[in-house]
Amino acid sequence: MGRITDRIAALGLQLPPPLIIPDGADLPFAFAHRVGTRVLIAGHGPQGSDGTLVGPFGKVGTEVDISAARHAAGLTGLSMLASVQAEIGDLDRIVGWGRVFGMVNSAPGFHAQPEVINGFSEIIYRIFGTDIGRHVRSAIGVAELPWNLSVEIEGELLIDG
Repeated sequence: MGRITDRIAALGLQLPPPLIIPDGADLPFAFAHRVGTRVLIAGHGPQGSDGTLVGPFGKVGTEVDISAARHAAGLTGLSMLASVQAEIGDLDRIVGWGRVFGMVNSAPGFHAQPEVINGFSEIIYRIFGTDIGRHVRSAIGVAELPWNLSVEIEGELLIDG
């Protein structure tokens, strides 16, 4: 096992298996794509230990509370790492995070999107530390997300040559 894989286990966390695509969905794209020393990560949602998308589902601010959505953002980070690992093999190859774009399925008038996406940032800092885990980030509210997810996050990171 590598250093990052060991760190994930030591934190009591687990990367999910490959996504089980929801019935009726067609997703003809890569979940992570290496381009030189960059890895582009498609929008991800939270996954369970069986590979399915998990809740909470619905609009944050009415159907979903901030704490539950924040937890979903952390699970989304683990989902993203699983896709990156499938693309590059060893997560120890990650030398830095670039940017993160967080989308929150927001009820009208909900303005705490950054607090929700903090769940993602916290998990990345816990796993990678503040040097490698450091990233720029946006957190926005959207009217809807696929499959009524409460959060969806995409990003970009850097790997060794």
